[in-house]
Amino acid sequence: MIINDNLLTKLDSALDSVTLNQIRHALNNLSPPDIAHQLETAPPKYRHVLWELIDPEISGEVLHDLSDEIQLEFLNKMDGAEVALLTEGLDVDDIVDILQQLPDQVIPEVLKAMSVQDRQRVESVLTYAEDTAGGLMDPEVITVRPDINVDVVLRYLRRFEEIPDITDNLFVVSRNDTFLGNLPISKLLTSSPSTTVREVMNTGVKAIDVNLIDSEVALRFQRYDLVSAPVIDDHNRLLGRITIDDVVDVIVEDADHSLLAMAGLSDTEDTFSSISRTAPRRAIWLGVNLITAIVASSAISLFEATLDKLVALAILMPIVASMGGVAGSQTLTVVIRGMALGQIERGNISWLLSKEFAVGIVNGLLYALLVGCIVSIWFQDIRMAIIIGLAMAINLIAAALTGTILPVILRSLKIDPALAGSVILTTITDIVGFVSFLGLAAVFLV
Repeated sequence: MIINDNLLTKLDSALDSVTLNQIRHALNNLSPPDIAHQLETAPPKYRHVLWELIDPEISGEVLHDLSDEIQLEFLNKMDGAEVALLTEGLDVDDIVDILQQLPDQVIPEVLKAMSVQDRQRVESVLTYAEDTAGGLMDPEVITVRPDINVDVVLRYLRRFEEIPDITDNLFVVSRNDTFLGNLPISKLLTSSPSTTVREVMNTGVKAIDVNLIDSEVALRFQRYDLVSAPVIDDHNRLLGRITIDDVVDVIVEDADHSLLAMAGLSDTEDTFSSISRTAPRRAIWLGVNLITAIVASSAISLFEATLDKLVALAILMPIVASMGGVAGSQTLTVVIRGMALGQIERGNISWLLSKEFAVGIVNGLLYALLVGCIVSIWFQDIRMAIIIGLAMAINLIAAALTGTILPVILRSLKIDPALAGSVILTTITDIVGFVSFLGLAAVFLV
């Protein structure tokens, strides 16, 4: 992929010169995904200038390749007719992806400006939730009957000006559109012309239910190495197909969501968002963290008298809390990933809990011994070494158990574990670490 790294530099000087045509030429010589990349890496003040330079013939493809937030940034400045013109020629599923960024009251305006055929296809997909197989599917599919021969199928395909992108299979249906199987293009090209479709079709295809959530669709594609898959309704009627490019988008979006949610950020976060947008979003999560920090600090205040007598406790206290936080985050991340991959179910939660408990004990004892030795040498106090060793073991075990149980509980409460898990976990490990360390010190040292 070749991207003009000097584009923004040229644009900066072009704003006060006559070189905008050169910029337009350089920009439109890139592919739509590369143009979208240029827009996403450009500061906001340049984006709309670049957008105006894009040829109308490819602007719809560029818009589809942009992140949701930047898409919305451009869409908010268009009326329904402009959006309809922009999306003309795009695949139905790509059009739906764009329309789903618009407010509900604007979508009817866009649909009204479309041709009747496009409107019907788009409406058929819009009836399904965005995060389901129905919301991902493309209703434009090539279907054939099982009783015709390969020669007829080939002559039928030649009538098309072009076939849909990523077509690795034709779908075999009955006269009432009941899904029967698929016909791989590879078999079509290598079979005798007189062979019937029924003889070479694949009837073992696992069709995807239209209401299956998108993360489960992605797992199906990963598990069975699919390039495309048929989508059916409750009556086994073929509705459309999902292709690998849409599934890759789902995987990337889920990964972005998990990564950003663990920092309390929206998965539509724009790297170059304005200060007025970015600061309030982050301030909310900082406020949540402040509350949890105050809760943890209140646990320390219970042992104020103990801390006054032994300054060494204040020096060592962060070690216990920090180790617990890291251990808990490791477990939490593994469990959340397992949930995302569909690996964690009711039947194996108890085994996972036992395993993480054992890991917590092993690492707890290991680092209890290591830190105990360091502290005994550092402060020349065997009692202090025993206390921090015990507190370390307690907190690492508690962290392992919390990191395993917490996401399961949050998911059962319909709360996103990636969003809330890390904050709650850190608060729990801080409190357990502080209370165990200072509590043992209050008993044995004071």
